[in-house]
Amino acid sequence: MLMKPLWVVTALLSAPLCLGVEKPNIVLIVSDDQGYNDLGVLNDHIITPNLDRLASEGARLTNFYVAWNACTPSRGAFLTGRYPQRNGIYDMIRNEAPDYGYKYPPDEYAVTWERIGGMDTREILLPRLLKEAGYYSGIFGKWDLGVHRRFLPLQRGWDEFYGFVNTGIDYYTHERYGAPSIYRNNSPTTEDKGTYCTYLFEREALRFLEQNKDRPFFLYLPFNAPHGASNLDPKIRGAAQAPEKWRKMYPDLYAEEAFVEGKRYNKPALVANHQLQQTHYLGAVTAMDAAIGSVLNRLDEYGLTENTIVVFFSDNGGSGDADNAPLRGRKSTNFEGGLRVCSLIRYPGRIPAGTVNHEFLTSLEIVPTLLKLVGLSPPDNVILDGFDMLPTLASSSPSPRREMYWKRRAQEAARVNNWKWIREEGTTFLFDLSNDLGEQNNLVDKMPEKAAEMQKHFEAWLKRMDAAEPKAPFKDF
Repeated sequence: MLMKPLWVVTALLSAPLCLGVEKPNIVLIVSDDQGYNDLGVLNDHIITPNLDRLASEGARLTNFYVAWNACTPSRGAFLTGRYPQRNGIYDMIRNEAPDYGYKYPPDEYAVTWERIGGMDTREILLPRLLKEAGYYSGIFGKWDLGVHRRFLPLQRGWDEFYGFVNTGIDYYTHERYGAPSIYRNNSPTTEDKGTYCTYLFEREALRFLEQNKDRPFFLYLPFNAPHGASNLDPKIRGAAQAPEKWRKMYPDLYAEEAFVEGKRYNKPALVANHQLQQTHYLGAVTAMDAAIGSVLNRLDEYGLTENTIVVFFSDNGGSGDADNAPLRGRKSTNFEGGLRVCSLIRYPGRIPAGTVNHEFLTSLEIVPTLLKLVGLSPPDNVILDGFDMLPTLASSSPSPRREMYWKRRAQEAARVNNWKWIREEGTTFLFDLSNDLGEQNNLVDKMPEKAAEMQKHFEAWLKRMDAAEPKAPFKDF
């Protein structure tokens, strides 16, 4: 029997839309600061039956990276398919003063960087591209790419938005250090103040599915769970928040009151002890998991499961009480624990159920994969930094990715094949990830030539990024 040429097989795997074939729905779910090991399929101590369901019905990706080690640039990258240094959002849009206990008066807060910064309006985000194929798009949860009207989701291609505009909020007041942050579409609202925000994002996602089940849709569900609450109160700050119902699911840790004398803002303060912080973190993950379960069940109810691709990952490595084992480091570092994240993808009939995929993949693959899936090409003048990863997920074919680079101010890192190079604070690291996933054995002194080679790869990438079209808000042009 004659074998089909490789290009034919690849086309069949990555371009399912033919005449008469229904367009697939898209559900993109992103958690916030969730640990690499914080899935029930990996860790008996955490309760995530619905994420476990995604793993059993799709693929768990063990070698999946995001493009930055914290919130804002990571999100800008996976929504554009472009490196942060190329799309212009290569640092955080946030104020530092709350780290020192400062609460902004409203007039002062209105003109701070957190309120005026945003992604360059020339950047084209995923929902605007999908609109060309007739998709209706909704975002419910964390936005984090600008507050001024020109930056908000409806101006970037979404049809509906309900969520918060900043990088973090209190889960109940929906305020960011005392300032209201929830919007419906283009307008701020306090109508739901007091309700746990995970429940609100679940409510809006279910309403969206009910109203749009009969047409192709893109549902983007970026939870803030289990990110720490943005509240200046020392008893709250520094931990996630979870209703008692979910915290009680961890009886070995649960305690109604567990505060101790500590420090906050360099002053003595009553703060949550480690045990209380843990139950809030774990409870926040499990509450989010239940909301995800509601979405999956609704897809079942409407008969949409077979024709819906569901993508899940954390926006960066875990922080606070997250478990990033066996990785070194955590959020805000360029070690694996800051960049390699938990990820699950389900697409029945295309991605074999219950698979574990160890191929080198990244969040930069999200946009090109989804565009290919719905039969679209990127605009001629837009350079994407990823590729269609569906063939790799569908058939376990090798990933085309060989390189990935990261830069956060003076923190620099590169991965080329299985080699990882990091330079920060005057120290250089070199690791062989093929036998040192935990980055414990720094080879820089033993293999200086390899370290120099990796540095050259990084510098060549940085030169390409510097030559890219300048984009606001950081570049001087």
